[in-house]
Amino acid sequence: MTTAAKLELPDNPFLQGAFAPIRHEYAFDSLPLTGEVPDCLSGSFYRNGPNVQFTPRGDYHLFAGDGMTHAFHIQNGSVAYRNQWIQTAKFKLEAEKGRALIDPMNPFNCEEGYLEFLLNDKEGLANTACVWHAGKLLILEEGHRPFQVDPITLDSIGSHDYQGKLNTAMTAHPKLDPVNGELVFFAYMATGPFEADVAVHKVNKEGVLTESYIIPTPYSAMVHDFVVTENYILFPIFPLTGSMDRAMQGQPPFAWEPEKGASIGILPRVGGSAENIQWVECDPFFVFHFMNGYDRDGKIFVDSCQFDHAPLFPTADGKETEDTEAVLNRWTIDMSLSSPTFSTSQIDENRSEFPVVDPRYATREYRHGYYASPDADEGPMYNCIGHIDHVTGKTKKYAFGDRRTTFTSEPIFVPRAEDAVEGDGYLLSVVTDLPSERSALHILDAKNIDAGPVATAQLEHRIPVGFHGNWRQNNG
Repeated sequence: MTTAAKLELPDNPFLQGAFAPIRHEYAFDSLPLTGEVPDCLSGSFYRNGPNVQFTPRGDYHLFAGDGMTHAFHIQNGSVAYRNQWIQTAKFKLEAEKGRALIDPMNPFNCEEGYLEFLLNDKEGLANTACVWHAGKLLILEEGHRPFQVDPITLDSIGSHDYQGKLNTAMTAHPKLDPVNGELVFFAYMATGPFEADVAVHKVNKEGVLTESYIIPTPYSAMVHDFVVTENYILFPIFPLTGSMDRAMQGQPPFAWEPEKGASIGILPRVGGSAENIQWVECDPFFVFHFMNGYDRDGKIFVDSCQFDHAPLFPTADGKETEDTEAVLNRWTIDMSLSSPTFSTSQIDENRSEFPVVDPRYATREYRHGYYASPDADEGPMYNCIGHIDHVTGKTKKYAFGDRRTTFTSEPIFVPRAEDAVEGDGYLLSVVTDLPSERSALHILDAKNIDAGPVATAQLEHRIPVGFHGNWRQNNG
C-alpha cells in the first residue's frame, strides 16, 4: 500500500463527503464475499474518476481531479482489487514540485511559468472513463489523448497515439461496434482550444487508426458524448459553449448560453465528411450521456438522459444555473425527408444518469437499458440501479440504501455468455456507504435486479464517487 501526503481541502462539495479523495493505493488479493460470485464472470471490472493529488488551484470543478483507476479482478469465484493514480505528465510534474501548478478548467489560473505546459500537454488528467480494445486498456479524458495502463497492475504505460496517427484528443465515450469490432470516437475543439469543430476517428478491431477527418460545428461547444448507429454518426451541439475571450477576462471558460440554440449533426458512417453532414435544429436542452442509438427504415432512434439545461456549469455572466435532473427521452430523426426532422419525447418517469446497455447490442436495435437513479428527493446522489424494458415500457429499480448516505456508481453489464439472449447477464456496480466510509462491489442478476445482489465484495475503504467503468473479459 502506498500513501500520498496529507492535504487541506477547500469547502467545495466535490471535495467533501463521498467525493473526497483518498490518499492510498491498495492491492488486495481476495476481498471478503457475501453470496456467490457467478462462475461465468471471469475478467476485470474497472472504475475511473477524479482524485486530486494536491489542494487544487482556484474554484475546484469535479472534472478537474487527477485520474485514479480502480480494478476488481474476478476469477474462479474470487475478487481481487487494486487502485492507482494515473501517472500522467501533469501528475508527475506536480508530484515533483509537491503542489498543484495547473487549473485544468482555466488555463489562465496556472502558476507562473506553466501555461505553455498546459497548452501543449497531450496526457491531461485521465480521470473519466476507460475502454478495452485491441488488447489495450486505455484510460480516457475528453480533452487529451488516451492513456494506456497495464490491465492487471494498472501501472502507467503512457500516452497512446495509434502509432503517431492520432493528432487530437479522444472522447471519454468511444463507441465499440459489436459486429465488426470497430472503435469510433471523436474530439471536440479538435484543431485548438475553443475552436468550433470536431474530429472523427475510426480504429479497426486490430487497433489500427484507419480514418480521420474534421467537421466544422456551428459554434465552440463542449461535446461530452455522441451517438453511433449501424449507418450514422451523430454529434449533438448543445450551447455549453467554450470561449477564450471569457477565459482571458476571468469569466467562465465554459458556460451555458441557450440563446445560441442547439443542433444535431448527422453523418453517414461510411463516407462521411464535412461536405455531406446534415444539421437538424432542436431545443437547447442538454445531454451528458446516451443510452444507445440505432437506425431502422430511414429513421434514427436515440435514447438519452436529458436535462433541461447543462448542470455543473454557470451562465456566461457567471451566474449559477438552477438544479436540474435528467430523465430518459427518445429522439426520432426522420432521414427519409429532404430535410431531416427531429422530435423528442420522455419515455421514463425515473430520474436517471449513466445509462448503459448489453454491449453486444450497442449501435443496434435493442430492448434492455440500465442506469443509476435516485429513489427519493432527499439526498445528493443516486442510490439505485434501474432497468427499462423498451418493448413493454416497464421499469424496475433496486435501492442499495438511503439516498442521503448511499452512493451508487454507473452499472456495467456483463453477458452470462457470448451467445446468451439480450439482457441475460449481470450488472456490476460500486456502492459506497458514507457512514462507514466503505465501498463494495455489488453483482446483480440483470433480469431480476429488484431481488438485490447475488454477491458483494467488500472493501475496507471508500472509493470516491467517480464517473465511468468498463469490463475486460478474460481470454479462454
